[in-house]
Amino acid sequence: MNEPRRGTPDFMLLLLTFLLVGFGLVMVFSASSVIALAKEEFNNDPLYFVKRQAIFAVAGTVGMFFLMNIPAGKLRPLLRPAFIGVLILLALVPFLGIKVNGARSWFIFGGFGMQPSEYAKVAVILYLSLLISKKGERFRDLKKGLLPTVIIVGIVAGLIMMQPDFGSTMILVLAASLVIVVGGANLKHIFLAVGSMAVIASLVLTIYVLTSDSLGYRMDRVSCYLNPWFDPQGACYQIVQSLYAFGHGELIGAGFGKSIQKMHYLPEAHNDFIFAIIGEEFGFLGTIFFLFCYLMLLWRGIIVSLRCTDSFGSLAGTGIVGLIGIQALINMGGVTGTIPMTGVTLPFISYGGSSLLVMMCSIGILLSISREHSRPDKEHKERRQQRG
Repeated sequence: MNEPRRGTPDFMLLLLTFLLVGFGLVMVFSASSVIALAKEEFNNDPLYFVKRQAIFAVAGTVGMFFLMNIPAGKLRPLLRPAFIGVLILLALVPFLGIKVNGARSWFIFGGFGMQPSEYAKVAVILYLSLLISKKGERFRDLKKGLLPTVIIVGIVAGLIMMQPDFGSTMILVLAASLVIVVGGANLKHIFLAVGSMAVIASLVLTIYVLTSDSLGYRMDRVSCYLNPWFDPQGACYQIVQSLYAFGHGELIGAGFGKSIQKMHYLPEAHNDFIFAIIGEEFGFLGTIFFLFCYLMLLWRGIIVSLRCTDSFGSLAGTGIVGLIGIQALINMGGVTGTIPMTGVTLPFISYGGSSLLVMMCSIGILLSISREHSRPDKEHKERRQQRG
C-alpha cells in the first residue's frame, strides 16, 4: 500500500530561516572584515570568516532540505545511536579536544572546528522526546518516567561542565526541562526533581569554583554584571565596549559597515558579541525589526509543534523552538548586561560553523513536522466532510 503524500513545508518558517542566515552572513562580514584584514593568520583576507561561515551555511541548507524530506517518524531508530555517539564525543573532549577561550570543547578537523556540545543539545532534545512519547501515561510515574530522563540530562550536563562550558549546560538543562514539562510530567515530581538538581548543581558548582584556577575569572563575571564600570579596562572591558556600541547606534544606527567598536575595540565582535554590532549599525529601530523576525520564526515553530498530532513530533518541535529561543535570549542578555555573560552564540547570526549547521538541521526537522500536518489527503478528506 502506497504511503499518503506528504504536505508542503511551512513556507514562512523556511523564508524566515533563510532571511536570518543571510543576514547573519552579512553581519559576520561586517563585524569580522577589519580584524581579518589586519592579521596575517587570516591571510589578510577581509572575507576570511564569511567564506568559512558560508561553507557551513551551504552544508546546513543541504542538511535542512534533506531532513525536511524525511518523515520525522523515520528518525526514531537513529536517535539512540546518535545519542550514544554524542556521549562518546563529549567524554573524549576533555582529553583530546582543543582549548579555546579557556574551554576545552573543540575538535579540529581539516582546519575546521567541531563543538560536540552543540550537537549534544539537539540530540538530547530529540532523544528525550522519543522516550517520553514511548512512555505515554507511564511518564507521570517518578521512577519509571521522570527519573530516567533527569538522569540522562544530568549525565550530559555533567560532561559539558567538564570542558567547562556553563552557557551550553544552562541552555541544555532549560530546553530539556521544557520538553519534560510539556511531555506531561507530574508537577510534584518536577518540583522535587528541580529542587534536588538545584542542590546537587550548587554543590558541584561550589566544588568546581573552589578547586578551579578560574575562581577570580568567574567572580569577575558576576561583578561585571552587578557593576560593569568597576573595572572598565580589565575584567569588564567586553561588556563596557558592548554597551558603547548600543549607545553609538542610538535610534537609527551608524549605518551598515560603519561600526566603530569592531575596529579592534570589541573582542569577539563577529562571534558572541555580534548582537552589539547589529545594535550599533542599525540602531534601536533596526534591532527591533531584527527581534521581530526572530520572534516570528519562534512563533511559526510553536504553531508547527502545536498542530502536530504525533506526540514525538510535537515534543521534538517544542524542544527545538525552546532551544533556539533560550540560546538567543541568553546571548542577547549577556551582550546587553541583562544577565551575566556566558559566551554562547546567537543562533543563525554569530560566526560558528557547528552552531549554524545544527540550527539549520533542527529547522529541517521542524519543516518535516510541518509537512505532516498539511497532507493533501487530510485536506481532501476535510473538504469532503464539509461538502457532505
